[in-house]
Amino acid sequence: MKKALFLLLLSLAFVAQAASPKYIFLFIGDGMSTPQRMLADEFAQKAGHGHLTMNTLHYSATTRTCSASSLVTDSAAAATAIACGEKTNNGRIGMSADGERKLESCAEVAHKKGKKVGIITSITINHATPAGFYAHRKSRGELYRISLDLVNSGFEYFGGGGFANKHDDTKDSEYKGNIFDLAAAAGYTICKDKESFFALPSKVDKLIAVAGNGGLPFAIDGQESAPTLADYTRKGIEILDNPNGFFFMIEGGEIDHCGHANDAASNLREVLAMDDAVRVAMDFYEKHKDETLVIITGDHETGGMTMGFAGTGYNLYMERLANQKCSINKFREIVVKAKKEKADFSFEDAKPLLTKYFNFAFEGDIKENPMVVTEKELASLLEGFNADKPEKADKFANAARLLISAKSGVGWTSGAHTALPVLTTSEGVGAELFTGFIENTDISIKLKSLL
Repeated sequence: MKKALFLLLLSLAFVAQAASPKYIFLFIGDGMSTPQRMLADEFAQKAGHGHLTMNTLHYSATTRTCSASSLVTDSAAAATAIACGEKTNNGRIGMSADGERKLESCAEVAHKKGKKVGIITSITINHATPAGFYAHRKSRGELYRISLDLVNSGFEYFGGGGFANKHDDTKDSEYKGNIFDLAAAAGYTICKDKESFFALPSKVDKLIAVAGNGGLPFAIDGQESAPTLADYTRKGIEILDNPNGFFFMIEGGEIDHCGHANDAASNLREVLAMDDAVRVAMDFYEKHKDETLVIITGDHETGGMTMGFAGTGYNLYMERLANQKCSINKFREIVVKAKKEKADFSFEDAKPLLTKYFNFAFEGDIKENPMVVTEKELASLLEGFNADKPEKADKFANAARLLISAKSGVGWTSGAHTALPVLTTSEGVGAELFTGFIENTDISIKLKSLL
């Protein structure tokens, strides 16, 4: 304990001597640990795009993620630790473990120092991870009250999904009005669709930009209906840039959703979508190298993803994940719709959908075409199809998801979070401080010291 305290004090002494970055980008991949980053990296290389930008930064740290209440953290406790520098219980947002003390986030410190602050995500903007930077609630489930904290924060920019249909929760005992109305009264420009987002002037005093009530569309399903995380990042730089600089938190939130679903193809594309946003930040960094700090981390790992398992020996075929054309959620919807349109919808009717969306083949030699379905694999698909109720397609979609993971050499151990440490990489002013084996709380402690 004494040694750990000494090392922390020593690191803070170095922080005190470091220059203070004018611009800070903090990227958080929800559910993103080393396996998620490396699967996407290997996939990108196979596609001829080279390494992920986030994996080319010069400084790195292995980062422990446990909460005060469990070795396996949830997103609320992890976000609070990263934002505020103190471990708390699962479920808490910006509050101490006992729920009695409000904790100050590095975003709030930056705001007090005169920096503009932006918080964006690919999921709802009152979700646990973004909330950890502006809200103070005993439970992550207090979505309307978290939304009130968002408006009261005064931060200049919020972007991503909506408020999970909690923007006008009249049943909440703290109800003060429609969140959008309250935000407008507080000086925020409200933007609710892609067209108005791209029509915005480059400079807006304060902005809340959302796309629907949930998260952004999954990257694998196409994002024509909403701005991408990279789009939100690009606009954020325009809005936030000023003589005092900014603090900008960007979350790739749907990596976690795809991890819970054990959907490898969708997961890696969410990592790639976040990496597109990292590239926007690094383009800014190249123009402001002496003033900018970029950090990429994860709040926890989701799914227990592994690259390789007994079924493929020592081989990996992640390029086969390119055969999947939609998310598992989307495929489930497609099958349910097909069932509604044809009362006697059979497995034979489902086969063309498996071919269209996963490129599975039901004839031919597996040596010539690895996407040919074997008898054993066919039995698993058929079992999933027959196990579903007429109005459902859960087990069938899961069977398809498991099959393409298996053919690609990707394994899963859980449908929940795990205690795996995450990888933190960084570049720029003060980046050398984020190295070694660290706690997630160290990120906030060092950022606050730099500020």
